[in-house]
Amino acid sequence: MEYYPIGKFSELAGVTIQSLRNWDKTGRLKPHHVSESGHRYYSQEQLYHYLGLKNEKQKRRTVIGYCRVSSQKQKDDLERQVENVKTYMYAKGYAFEIITDIGSGINYNKKGLHKLINMILSNEVERIVVLYKDRLLLFGYELLENICHKYETQIEIIDNTKRTEEQELVEDLVQIVTVLSCNLQGKRANKARKLVAELLKESGAADD
Repeated sequence: MEYYPIGKFSELAGVTIQSLRNWDKTGRLKPHHVSESGHRYYSQEQLYHYLGLKNEKQKRRTVIGYCRVSSQKQKDDLERQVENVKTYMYAKGYAFEIITDIGSGINYNKKGLHKLINMILSNEVERIVVLYKDRLLLFGYELLENICHKYETQIEIIDNTKRTEEQELVEDLVQIVTVLSCNLQGKRANKARKLVAELLKESGAADD
């Protein structure tokens, strides 16, 4: 059986050397063997398997439009967000699927987010399109971005308008207090809700 050094395997498989190194670390694709001097070698069988797998998964990779709002009261906003994302993707000529979520940007237990991450890990997503960066996650965006990078999934943000530092701080505080207040009862919960209302009133920030 023929064996290829990482550079030759990279060329034949159509994948970067860095991706192969990353896949070795994560266990996605281990070399057949590593020489005493530390050089990775891949087998011809691995090449055939990868090319067949690559062709199969390329057919299934799709574009996902991900849309999220924080509460049931914002369903109208969610519908508008979906229409905006759809219009953008139609103009780009994408074949796509829409995934929606209702939940805080710091809530990682949302059904739609879980579905999206599972699809990325199954190498089914070519690109994620969102209206704003924080529609994906308010905190932890960089972690999701890193996962996407490993699976060659692009994140496309339609509106990159930057918020001021004050807006970012207030919106982050509102998210944190809102989530924590869900675990409180009675007077403490009411105080938390009043704090959120005051923050929103003073900043003019919209409920995320």
